[in-house]
Amino acid sequence: MTKNIFYEHALDLMENTINGFSLRVPAPRRAQFRHSFVYRHVEKTVHQALVQKLARMVSTLRAARLLLDAGFVQEQAALQRILDEIIEDISFLSFSVVLGNSEPSHKNYLEWFFQEEFDPNNAVVTSKPRASVPRKKIQAYLDRCVSGPKGSSKGLDASRTVSKAYSGFVHAASPQIMDMYGGVPPRFHMHGMLGTERQAEHSADLWNYFYRGIIACCLSAKAFGDEGLFVSIRKFEAEFLRETGSDYQSNEWLQI
Repeated sequence: MTKNIFYEHALDLMENTINGFSLRVPAPRRAQFRHSFVYRHVEKTVHQALVQKLARMVSTLRAARLLLDAGFVQEQAALQRILDEIIEDISFLSFSVVLGNSEPSHKNYLEWFFQEEFDPNNAVVTSKPRASVPRKKIQAYLDRCVSGPKGSSKGLDASRTVSKAYSGFVHAASPQIMDMYGGVPPRFHMHGMLGTERQAEHSADLWNYFYRGIIACCLSAKAFGDEGLFVSIRKFEAEFLRETGSDYQSNEWLQI
């Protein structure tokens, strides 16, 4: 099967998994908001947060793939920066359940995650201050979960380097913008970069996010206590890697 077929299968697997998870948590309820209503998870549990983050992960994967297919690789890379944080957050929450080592930062994370952006009782619509668990703290926690109590400076450095590189696409830093420049005669490609080497590079790069998305669903299955689903997703992950990747990266890199 081609890579795109596996992408479709991965998205179907992830979506079906998340729909199943959503049935295991208290459903969102209607909440009064000014003269209308919004849907909200009232209980604000870690598993409800996981369902929300997973749903946004799949939606963002679909969007990144659409941008790639249209040649808008700068915008695709910006979405991958979003995916970096979403997938880290899923792991951060899942490990706290799987390993039973919830810390004060997990409690704070959930409180701030579910916090409303606007006060529905305020006549003037103004945004409320929102705190957050520092990204470095989340990354350090994940590193300890994987590498042991002392962590690994090498693993942390890799995470932070990737985060910084993709932030350049989000904030439109000059080095990243200049990836749009080239051709004969050289110019800025403002209609996408279809058929260019840049598109090929970003196509290979997107594979990593699909693979990590599968792993995120796998870890979430553990957090939901579903060993059968965990094993099933692991089998798909192994097949996905065998057919489309090599040494945990896309086979496409070999063609660039």
